[in-house]
Amino acid sequence: MTNRQQNLACAAKSSEGFVIQAFGVVLLLIVLWGATSSPAEVRASHSSYPNMVVILADDLGYGDVSSYNSDRGKIATPNIDRLAKDGMRFTDAHSSSGVCSPSRYTLLTGRYHWRTRLQAGIVGVFGEPLIARERMTIGTLAKARGYQTACFGKWHLGWDWPIPAEESKYFRLSRKSEDQPMASPEQQESWRRVFSQRIPGGPTERGFDEYFGTDVPNWPPFCFIENDRTVGIPEVLLPVHFLNAKPLMASLPGPAVKDWQFEPILPVITDRACQFVRRCGKEGKPFLLYLPLTTPHEPLAVNQPWQGKSGLNVYADFVMETDAMVGRLLDTLDETDLTKDTLVIFTSDNGKAIYTGAKELEEMGHFSSGPFRGYKTSVYEGGHRIPFIVRWPGVVPRGSVCSQLVHQADVFATLADIFQMPLPPNAGEDSFSLLPLLRGESRAIRTHAVSCAANGTPGIRDGSWKLILTAKPELYNLAEDPGETTNLAERHPDRVEAMKALLEHLIQEGRSTPGPRQENDVPVKRYP
Repeated sequence: MTNRQQNLACAAKSSEGFVIQAFGVVLLLIVLWGATSSPAEVRASHSSYPNMVVILADDLGYGDVSSYNSDRGKIATPNIDRLAKDGMRFTDAHSSSGVCSPSRYTLLTGRYHWRTRLQAGIVGVFGEPLIARERMTIGTLAKARGYQTACFGKWHLGWDWPIPAEESKYFRLSRKSEDQPMASPEQQESWRRVFSQRIPGGPTERGFDEYFGTDVPNWPPFCFIENDRTVGIPEVLLPVHFLNAKPLMASLPGPAVKDWQFEPILPVITDRACQFVRRCGKEGKPFLLYLPLTTPHEPLAVNQPWQGKSGLNVYADFVMETDAMVGRLLDTLDETDLTKDTLVIFTSDNGKAIYTGAKELEEMGHFSSGPFRGYKTSVYEGGHRIPFIVRWPGVVPRGSVCSQLVHQADVFATLADIFQMPLPPNAGEDSFSLLPLLRGESRAIRTHAVSCAANGTPGIRDGSWKLILTAKPELYNLAEDPGETTNLAERHPDRVEAMKALLEHLIQEGRSTPGPRQENDVPVKRYP
């Protein structure tokens, strides 16, 4: 950092308003410097900063990764296990919710999702952006340090779809219309007009230089999106047989490109990620790759080499194919000699869905939630306790295990800490840096965390204690009862009240990290 940047950063501490102003100047100087420097100069200046890869699986349970579930797991995941062998495996890591959109918001912004309009459920089909245009993300952090940034895969955080209000009925179709064999002329005309336009509000306007993926693979539009445009024009109705397929494929009817198939989605997304890594390596550019995989969430479109591979069921096959795609990316880092200079984070947005064969797997001896209670959507541990692995050669001790409480919100502050970048008060409000833990320290970086059910019911951690605010409060000591079998609320009324007060404090302050009070986007609903 230059003397001028250091002076700006120091002077900014004098007032909240000046912090924000000075930080903006610092970012501008950094970006301008990166834009005018040669690739060699950029590469040399970033020698202390790693490339960054964040891999987010979709609906992968804690116990679906074999290194997390040696006693009650039967799915082989050698490539994810390779990350654990070479890095640090966290055993008490959590997503913000038991479903995907809220967890994605929190991972990218370092802020709890329940501070936004999305206090329950997910972003709906053709929904509006959840991340405000001015909010910082891990993408904007990396761009400020001169990094190339990319997102490939499932976004599911909303776009500014250019759909006229009076034509909404042509896009948001219900399952009641699934017997409709073909699109009407009015539908097709509207689809052609809308999908011929750019789609604002997506990843390329939230910190990423490029995007390629399927917004929500089991929802319309059934097509790839590149940057801010669909690849092809979705102008036919998805064939009805996809809606009734076994295993599960599409969940909602709607516009599709002609001859759309689900099997290519995962390998094509992986191809793009590997191409991006090779390109950045060849050009000598530091990069941040956010890879939100579409799997093993439905559509359960397993490619032929992996069909029946697990010997269990189609979901288990899909987990193995997902693991293989992770392996392809890791191999690409090896082949481009970038492994030693790249920090890799692997995690999942929430627990495994019970409706994709969970009970069948239990009967065969595989427990996707490991020793924990519940599945996807749940406020119990199986809904939001997730695999979380970090590999950073030369920094993170190989084969290490960390039992400290951490949260996906912490990715944001960790990147800022690595970049040595000051944060304005209105960024990463619920994010604590993992850097001390990654360097092998054993002290707690946070003592409390909030993770919610899909319906919004919050569960708050305070050390090993967990309080669930249902109509009849539930209190568990996870150190003694990780399966949440014994409700201790009636035995410890004072602790219940103290933890309720802690959650209320976090709501009122608009943050859980030190700093000036912030506003929530909307009034936060209280439970029960």
